[in-house]
Amino acid sequence: MTSPFKSRQLGMTLVSLLFVGGLVAVVGVMTAQVVPSVMEYQTILKAVNKAKEGNTVPEVRMIFDRATSIDSITSITAKDLDVTKEDDKVVVRFAYEREFHLVGPAFLTLKYSGQSN
Repeated sequence: MTSPFKSRQLGMTLVSLLFVGGLVAVVGVMTAQVVPSVMEYQTILKAVNKAKEGNTVPEVRMIFDRATSIDSITSITAKDLDVTKEDDKVVVRFAYEREFHLVGPAFLTLKYSGQSN
């Protein structure tokens, strides 16, 4: 005899719980690697905007070098900056890549570029 108040169980099975947990772990590890890189990009952008106050190329590079030593910037050096003058304003451009090893032959490559305001 079947009960008239048959209830269905709702929820996740153990396999689906393990799958979702593994997916969350992978995304968490990738985020933990990418967030410091994005924060360093923001620091580089701030240093480039400060360096544009220089009038000559060596002066701009010196200001940027000072900022990199203070803020511990390691992804880019003053030699990597492209310093030009447009309409009597100094414009500083930069571009670099960061590569993160994921697993086996898989890598995550982030390409950053920017210029002073």
